[in-house]
Amino acid sequence: MVRAEIPGVDPDKDVEITMADGFLHIHAERREKEEHKDNGNFRSEFRYGSFSRNIPLPDGVKEADIKASYTNGVLEVRAPLPDGAEPTTPKKLPITRG
Repeated sequence: MVRAEIPGVDPDKDVEITMADGFLHIHAERREKEEHKDNGNFRSEFRYGSFSRNIPLPDGVKEADIKASYTNGVLEVRAPLPDGAEPTTPKKLPITRG
């Protein structure tokens, strides 16, 4: 499962999820524009940002099994492991100093 907090986006227009070459690719972009006109004054504000992530998928994950949902600003993508697959345990690698 992958969870990403991306409040303020429209998942239908601003989020793209694809799968290719064993990777799940998530791209989201937010654009906001506010304009205020008051007593002859004009103020305009722009806020925008994007992010993109590539997450490696375990061997055997099928595109048809991947499900995505967006609730209260949180994108959740579920990719179930294939039958018989064992989740891998992270291994800490030593860091050498040069």
